[in-house]
Amino acid sequence: MTQKNDKLVILQMMFHLWGNTNSTNKMNGSAAENGVTKFKDINDKALKELKKFGYSHLYMTGLIEHATMEDLTALGIPKDHPDVVKGRSGSPFAIKDYYDVNPFFATDPNKRMEEFEAMVARVHKNGLKVVMDFVPNHVARVYHSDMKPEGIRDFGQDDEVNKGFDPQNNFYYLPHTQFQIPDGVNPPVKPEGPYIESPAKASGNDVFSAKPTIDDWFETVKLNYGVDILNGRSRHFDPIPSTWIKMVEILKYWSAKGVDGFRCDMAEMVPAEFWQYATSAIKKEYPDMVFIAEIYNPREYYNYIKVGGFDYLYDKVGLYDGLRRLVENKHEATVEDITRVWQHESGNISEHMLRFLENHDEQRINTPAFAKGNPFAAVPAMVVTATLHTGPVMIYFGQELGEKADGKEGFNQADDRTTMFDFWGVPSHQAWMNGGKFDGAGLTEEQKNLQAFYKGLLKFVNGSEAVQKGAFFDLQYIQGHDYDRRKVYSYLRYSENQKLVVVCNFDHFQEKNINLHIPDGAWTAMGLDPQGNYTLKGVYEAKGSQKINAKDNISIKVAPNSAVIYEISSKK
Repeated sequence: MTQKNDKLVILQMMFHLWGNTNSTNKMNGSAAENGVTKFKDINDKALKELKKFGYSHLYMTGLIEHATMEDLTALGIPKDHPDVVKGRSGSPFAIKDYYDVNPFFATDPNKRMEEFEAMVARVHKNGLKVVMDFVPNHVARVYHSDMKPEGIRDFGQDDEVNKGFDPQNNFYYLPHTQFQIPDGVNPPVKPEGPYIESPAKASGNDVFSAKPTIDDWFETVKLNYGVDILNGRSRHFDPIPSTWIKMVEILKYWSAKGVDGFRCDMAEMVPAEFWQYATSAIKKEYPDMVFIAEIYNPREYYNYIKVGGFDYLYDKVGLYDGLRRLVENKHEATVEDITRVWQHESGNISEHMLRFLENHDEQRINTPAFAKGNPFAAVPAMVVTATLHTGPVMIYFGQELGEKADGKEGFNQADDRTTMFDFWGVPSHQAWMNGGKFDGAGLTEEQKNLQAFYKGLLKFVNGSEAVQKGAFFDLQYIQGHDYDRRKVYSYLRYSENQKLVVVCNFDHFQEKNINLHIPDGAWTAMGLDPQGNYTLKGVYEAKGSQKINAKDNISIKVAPNSAVIYEISSKK
């Protein structure tokens, strides 16, 4: 039996933006004006380039049909009320039909599911896998499935709306109230009449108010998994709540269409007991299915792995936050945070931790709020992100090109994030796409150099047995007084056939001349003689080789804001 490889290399694609070559970028523009990805844009040429870059999985954000300001009435789909839609495109997490894809992704919207299935087949043919969103915590304020299979009941269809809570209701209600639009909502498409919702339902971020604020997830409605939120979060899981059954049917539907994994939005807002029920049901039929949890509470990590059955969890509040402080060069930033993460949060579940420096929720690296205009400031952080343990790594499209995300798209207002709510063209990514040639001809030299760093790092990760499957040994604790414990982080990654020394310098300005000590226990752990003679050869960003004795300190020089990796060899 071969060892499972957890070192997935995931590309997150904001789907409606990824394949769009239209550069009009009119604020609040429609899909016709600003352009939108079509399923056919994920073609063989694009997929070959992504495979060559080093990705194994494509996380396509926003495939499932969500509320939008686009007029789809010609397809028999009722208009969504603009007062409860965020942005011209709409939030990809305000699902209005779990059994459908967004019609505007299709060349022929009436054949959108066939086009989706053909895209999945192309991805597989090119040796890649598809991860899609599963949004279990909330739906659009008006949910209606016109594509659900025969016998499936819609969410809310059988609810007793006069009850605030009932374990078999799909929604939470606020009896004797009418929903009120938050103050400040001013959609670019003017409503044809008032939005009516009576009784009002609780909003997606657990807000039980008929008038949420504009900062709430007011465009969504919270789903009920049998947890009585207003009464001590008491749990009512027997009999199985209706929402559980409906959600498993949805997961089975997409699994049957060839999807390889689900990134589960705000997974910790849904009880771990449901996830146990759902993941076990799906993996019984699809044992290789991958479940990724968006989760921000380290105290729940074990629960969502051991009980919930998740394969991977977001490592946001641990590794990402610590590395970001270092990239920002904050006064309190220290590499000790990296040690703290594996010692106190995820050391014995590290293979389950999905690492990243960008995603759709976080600010782009190449922005004033993050790397202050220098995307190369994240080089050592990205090396740690990709090589610290055996778990997966994710890159957000445009990250490898230093995307600035400085446009005012519409609902999104130059907040250092690429919009997920508006139709838009992403400039750096479009320069790489080059009108569909995917050859990077429009990139600047700086963008090409940054892209080369990411491509080189992924090539190293994919080709390294020690990084893919090996053990980890932190070297921080044993270093001498001349070692910069705040800005230099050193560790070993080792397997039967490969022993690596990784040294990262987070100092933005100073080169580090390090006398690195590897203790006897580390040599023994690597299966090497603590008295032996070895060769240290540069394998990543490190030049040349040197003879070393295990008893002596190793002299290593690391430039500012960089990382080097050496391989220890017994060969003379």
